[in-house]
Amino acid sequence: MGADGMRIAMVAPPWFEVPPDGYGGIEQMVATLIHGLEASGDDVTLIAAGEDRTDAELRRTFRSTPDGLGGPDSLPIELVHAQRAAALLKDVDVDVVHDHSVVGPLLAPYRPVPTVVTVHGPVEGWMRRLYASLRAVGLVAISDAQRRSAPDLPWVATVYNGIDVAAAPFRAEKDDWFLFLGRMDPTKGVVEAIEIARAAGRRLLIAAKASDDDEQRYLEEVVEPLLDEDAVYLGDADANRKQELLAEARALLFPIRWEEPFGLVMIEAMACGTPVVAMRRGSVPEVVDHGVTGFVCDSVQEMVDACAELRNLDPEDIRRRCAERFDGSVMTRRYRDVYRSLARRGDGGEEADRVQASSTTGRTT
Repeated sequence: MGADGMRIAMVAPPWFEVPPDGYGGIEQMVATLIHGLEASGDDVTLIAAGEDRTDAELRRTFRSTPDGLGGPDSLPIELVHAQRAAALLKDVDVDVVHDHSVVGPLLAPYRPVPTVVTVHGPVEGWMRRLYASLRAVGLVAISDAQRRSAPDLPWVATVYNGIDVAAAPFRAEKDDWFLFLGRMDPTKGVVEAIEIARAAGRRLLIAAKASDDDEQRYLEEVVEPLLDEDAVYLGDADANRKQELLAEARALLFPIRWEEPFGLVMIEAMACGTPVVAMRRGSVPEVVDHGVTGFVCDSVQEMVDACAELRNLDPEDIRRRCAERFDGSVMTRRYRDVYRSLARRGDGGEEADRVQASSTTGRTT
């Protein structure tokens, strides 16, 4: 650990490896952050399930990642994970805990050090009530749109997710097809993506997770009847195949139908020099620079029209802008500011002054 380094415990969710083989945006973000922290001279202990895949010291809650995400066992697994993580944290000497799990933050008042919680999902319903009930934590939003959706919560910063832009494959010359990448869920807009590609006269490749029962049912009942030689389902894509697809595609279609808090796949595409054509929902206007890294649209027809303007976008400019705003080094620097601020305060409670970290400059006041 360097002279100005910190000791950080990183608590991941239990469902996927860190980093994941394929689907797993939270786990990919955690892996990128760990890499950046270690490179900055910090000492990171990862509390997670499954294999040892990072440079951090791993403390396992489960020997392998459990099945059951989205099923009736989800909550019991989360509870066991939180209980085991709490036990492991007692034997780790750290300055701050960064908790990405669902249940773990409820135990923050019983920790001797402050807890940072990144809110990775939508803030509504019972999840909003859960976050509102937390004590001795500092909540970090992943977009200003997410933060605005619940301004009463104990936010301490907005920090955009980041990736290793330099490691992403870059192709200036793109193939003549569009890509949909995500999971089989109506809120992700795969049906709309098929409609947009057909109206634009382009082939669409679909790489989407469909492992859960609801996802498989949606695939079979709704999506499969729409498939043909110009709308092809490839199945789920592992990490290497996903990067190949993102680098080769003429554009990533992102016609979401919900208030997406961030959407990591957008910056993964831009890191490859691939523009994003997206619906104006959630974080999209913050992530996509309209007319530079892609197009922000208000309807399916606008997305179709935008596809005709893709030739005006420069892949090198797209990648450069992505590196400036969303590289893992930028995310790491901002989280280190949050850690230091909370560690100086000694807690993450509501009584202390809030850290105000800009999502565009990374400054902390």
